[in-house]
Amino acid sequence: MKTATVGENIIDWQNLGAELVYTQDYSGKYLSFYWQAALDYGLTEEKVAGFSLRETIAPVALEDYYQRIKRVIERRNPEKFYCYLHYQGQTFPFELVISPIFSGDSKVNSVLVMGHRLSQKETAIAHKCLTLDRCPDFYRKLLSQISRDIRRTLNIERIWQQTVDRLGQQLCLSRCLIISYNSKKKRLKVEAEYRQKSFESMLESQFDLDSQIHWKQAIASTVPIAIEYLVPETYKQKSVLTISIGDKDGTNGLICLQQCDRHRHWTEAEIDLIQEIADRVGVAIAHAKLYRELEQAKLEAEEASRLKSNFLTSTTHELRTPLTGIIGFLKLIVDGMADDYEEQKEFIEEAYNSALYLLNLINDILDIAKIEAGKMELELAAVDLDDLLNNVENFIRPQAESKNLSFKIKRPSTLTPVIIYGNYQRLLQVMLNLLGNAIKFTAEGGIQVTAEIRKNPTKIDRREFPGTVKISVADTGIGVSLEKQQMLFDNFFQVDGSRTKAYAGTGLGLGISQKLVEAMGGEISFYSMGEGLGSTVTFSVPLYHLPVTETKASTTDSIELAS
Repeated sequence: MKTATVGENIIDWQNLGAELVYTQDYSGKYLSFYWQAALDYGLTEEKVAGFSLRETIAPVALEDYYQRIKRVIERRNPEKFYCYLHYQGQTFPFELVISPIFSGDSKVNSVLVMGHRLSQKETAIAHKCLTLDRCPDFYRKLLSQISRDIRRTLNIERIWQQTVDRLGQQLCLSRCLIISYNSKKKRLKVEAEYRQKSFESMLESQFDLDSQIHWKQAIASTVPIAIEYLVPETYKQKSVLTISIGDKDGTNGLICLQQCDRHRHWTEAEIDLIQEIADRVGVAIAHAKLYRELEQAKLEAEEASRLKSNFLTSTTHELRTPLTGIIGFLKLIVDGMADDYEEQKEFIEEAYNSALYLLNLINDILDIAKIEAGKMELELAAVDLDDLLNNVENFIRPQAESKNLSFKIKRPSTLTPVIIYGNYQRLLQVMLNLLGNAIKFTAEGGIQVTAEIRKNPTKIDRREFPGTVKISVADTGIGVSLEKQQMLFDNFFQVDGSRTKAYAGTGLGLGISQKLVEAMGGEISFYSMGEGLGSTVTFSVPLYHLPVTETKASTTDSIELAS
């Protein structure tokens, strides 16, 4: 069995270096046959050539093999696969490649099959990939295993990883991926991956939707997208099977099966399996997300309750202190304890200052209540920046002087007034809140207010503005640790929330300031290098119109008081 005839050509199979070579027609009848080890098993060419698959050596999964021959002839594309061949009670594991044979008129009526027998080690590795010989309920068992894994956890990441591991191992895939999809950003990210070690990892990789045609097609479809022949690209996929996963809110991801070592035909059973798994994973993710949202809501409610408790404890103290002062000083006057007019005036001023402090506390509480109830309404208009900064200086400079702190206001260098768009009283409130905090938390050094013009056109409530003014309040105070900075704008949060805290206040100032700035179309941020390293709070407001700027900065643009 060293030669065979294909058409009019005589082919010497032995010189091809192939272990197993044969040709078959559309019905599966052998036209020629060569196997190096054939005589070891009593096989002769007379027992194979001219016989059908049912009469001599044949695949164990015969019907699937017939389908593969027909597919190769009809599509004119070769297929590589693992297969058990059976002859007289003996079974031989092979890796085969079926290729179409083109006749002179470019028609295909037969196939060429070449392959090699798998070693014991290769058979152990490839056993799971011998899909043609699987028991009828293999896919049902695999689906049951994956479903059981899903039911045992509400952890999304664990569901993802267990699913790709099961599919990848049982279906002998090169890779199996679960990919999340952000519909707003049109971005895809590989969240979980199974892969064989010889192939490059795609885990954590991110892609634009438009750059991944097959994934984009799967997201737009409700059925699996099976592609058997791809030109290998960066990640060497030759065949892929992809399906979208999602819930009632829409598609939120993909399951992608990839074969990189060979072209693979995706069977109907595999397509049905991946469809069922996608449905179950989508439901599981919806349940897990709901559970996570409930857990997060519970934590947020508990944290809000704790912060409000701290706030009430703090506020009780904060309200009692000025009220006690008012009553105390007024009682001294009523009891005639003032020795002269000057001392009586001093008592009245102390009571007045305590009353103002109390009023500010009450206003903060009322403001946050309005904001949370959505009843904070602001009338926005043109505001002169110089007027605002002058008023701020009149309030703050005496407080800075009383603590021996330097205080600077650095204004933009312009020839015309800087007019911003906002609410004057609320802008003043924000500035006094920020500067009040800066003075409170600064024991030495100083505070600087800087206003800068930024020519970045912005649109707020369908209205165009030519730029913004960025106002920064920087101090040399106690600073804030990095882990606490994210919580500073939360209502009721205080850096020092202890009962014996060193600094007065309710913890509402920054939260109120953020809401007010955002209501005026601006943004606010906090920055500190850490504890003991000072801090800077920056916020922006829209420019009403662009001022005429100076070409050279003037030395008179700064107001400074040295400590």
